[in-house]
Amino acid sequence: MAQPLTILKSSLSTSTARSAIKNVTIIGGGLMGSGIAQVAAQTGHNVTLVELNADILKKAEASIGNNLGRVAKKMFKDNPSEGEKFVAEAKKRVKGCTDTKEAVQDADLVIEAIVEKMEIKHKLFKTLDEQAPQKTIFASNTSSLSIGEIASVTGRKDRFGGLHFFNPVPVMKLLEVVRIPETSDETFNAMMAWGKAVGKTCVTCKDTPGFIVNRLLVPYIAEAIRMVERGDATPRDIDIAMKLGAGYPMGPIELADYVGHDTSNSIMQGWFKKYPENPLFKPNDSVEKLVKEGKLGVKTGEGFYNYKK
Repeated sequence: MAQPLTILKSSLSTSTARSAIKNVTIIGGGLMGSGIAQVAAQTGHNVTLVELNADILKKAEASIGNNLGRVAKKMFKDNPSEGEKFVAEAKKRVKGCTDTKEAVQDADLVIEAIVEKMEIKHKLFKTLDEQAPQKTIFASNTSSLSIGEIASVTGRKDRFGGLHFFNPVPVMKLLEVVRIPETSDETFNAMMAWGKAVGKTCVTCKDTPGFIVNRLLVPYIAEAIRMVERGDATPRDIDIAMKLGAGYPMGPIELADYVGHDTSNSIMQGWFKKYPENPLFKPNDSVEKLVKEGKLGVKTGEGFYNYKK
């Protein structure tokens, strides 16, 4: 009896989330935005994806289609026709748009996934707050900025929170659901239910710098780099030590190169500016030097390691 009851509860939970949040608008069709759009569409939600122009939208929609095809091959490997149906139905649920006013008219949830610049996010949310219905929940996918500060320009702090997905969105199972003091229980519960409805394992935390993962991960990487700067150990030995001694799949220096030094340096600078008394947030001199030299890691072919060979 336990198994059917569990299935029934799961079905009811998903159904409730879909009825509460059915129409989702995503601002930003980059890697994160298109990934969020994909997982929402493939779980039965109507998605409006907003970008600056038709050309960018076309690329985002093509990327979503290709990724849906990969999902279908795994899910329906013994039934290709069902896989084709799955892809076609999911693609039908995604609509591209270049006008934010039009895009948010029927939105139950708006997720922002644009550049990590507070002034740009403020400008966007101030506009959206005037355009979206009162019922609409606002969320930011920011990985490092304060949700409360982003929400400060709106008149709906009770309907504002953070939904921090991880890259690549269709693969990574985690979703950090962040609430600010003003976030209502109704809003928080709706975001948690929606996160589960799109297939994510949801964790929650307060509006603390970096939330859970980045708050622990970024200072960890920075401390590993400080060991290199002091000459305590080589990058290679630090990476081997953490992989074999702590069971990590990737060492901290390798991970820094993979993330991109421009990204991590920007996060550290932002945190240090806001919390200068915290030594864990002090930017690494060697990372700032790499950024100035254009050696950003894997994406440029060189960082602490050379990937051009």
